[in-house]
Amino acid sequence: MTASFGTRLDEVFVRSSRLCVGIDPHRFLLEAWGLPDTAAGAGAFGLAVVEAAAGRAGIVKPQVAFFERFGSAGYIALEGVLAAARDAGLLVIGDAKRGEIGTSMEGYAEAWLTPGSPLEVDALTVNPYLGFGSLQPALELAEQHGKGVFVLTATSNPEGRDVQLAEDRAGLTVAASMLDEIDHWNARHHPGATGSIGAVIGATLRLEEFGLTEVPPTTTLPILAPGFGHQGASVADLGSIYGDLAPGVIVSESRSILAAGPSGIADAVERSIAAVRSARG
Repeated sequence: MTASFGTRLDEVFVRSSRLCVGIDPHRFLLEAWGLPDTAAGAGAFGLAVVEAAAGRAGIVKPQVAFFERFGSAGYIALEGVLAAARDAGLLVIGDAKRGEIGTSMEGYAEAWLTPGSPLEVDALTVNPYLGFGSLQPALELAEQHGKGVFVLTATSNPEGRDVQLAEDRAGLTVAASMLDEIDHWNARHHPGATGSIGAVIGATLRLEEFGLTEVPPTTTLPILAPGFGHQGASVADLGSIYGDLAPGVIVSESRSILAAGPSGIADAVERSIAAVRSARG
């Protein structure tokens, strides 16, 4: 029987660390790395990040948009990066932020969460703002195959606040309602264990402002936490930022590591791991 994503995440936390290294082949980073702004350049960049992370960090997160901009050639490059990461024993979070309804959501889920698919990842980011129930096909497929899903819950972009801070009929913010839905799903499917469905909550936010401290979780929730490093959040503050959610936090860093370049990225990963290990939370 395939171990759940939550179980595998716990193992990575113990074996490696909470650090997740982003694979974001921005145009300016490709140039700084001496790589062409092409699908081949993005692929070479991604493979170099995988090599630097392997044996150090336990999690990588390719940002799909930076490969997708090159069309079919970009997807071929991404498939190569995903395969290399799997072969290196890394846990792979596909940052694709998919959101749809019915069979369309099912199609996205099959593409990313089916074992043997060219785009297979261990977990996928999804957009719930067609309603949490619209994610059902992805949630069910993830449970079936021991995969994970990270639901956008509270994001750092200012445009998101109008939606995420709106209140539902129960008086919860939409963000808090999403977190509550995630917690209920995990309580039903993974009682007493780390869940396989998690939330994306930015590290630069005040969680109480989004109402995320009003509904304490009953399970350990995986929390994908962008915003550390370049965006300004300090790993040393992990515990105070996330409170009751801290045990499941995955520290996501991209530019602060990638800016070290091809010759310095392995050392940058090591430094970030040391910082994460020394953090309380």
